[in-house]
Amino acid sequence: QPQLVESGGGLVQPGGSLRLSCVASGFASDYYAIGWFRQAPGKEREGVSCINGEDRTTYYANSVKGRFAISRDNAKNAVYLQMNSLKPEDTAIYYCAAERYYCSGYVHNDYNEIDYWGKGTLVTVSS
Repeated sequence: QPQLVESGGGLVQPGGSLRLSCVASGFASDYYAIGWFRQAPGKEREGVSCINGEDRTTYYANSVKGRFAISRDNAKNAVYLQMNSLKPEDTAIYYCAAERYYCSGYVHNDYNEIDYWGKGTLVTVSS
């Protein structure tokens, strides 16, 4: 059974850092682009960052460029999101998601492109 399990969320002060992890199982994750959507209260879910499985091409939403960094370790079936200089507006539930081959669903916020979703992890940025 395909599964994505997130970890690493929590409460952090503005300007702080968190590292999210997502571990995939039950499918050939090497052939999938994996990354993160987030959904803040009262807002639509948005694509934050994604990394392709084979060529490691990355995507970042404009709102997180220069602050977030995504990486993956295919040997561990894991994807990581290092989040630095966090702002209150980064507060959201962060969902790990897998899309076959490329990050187009993230770029276009097209949920129909996503094959698998995790259950989400809450990130709260507050003083």
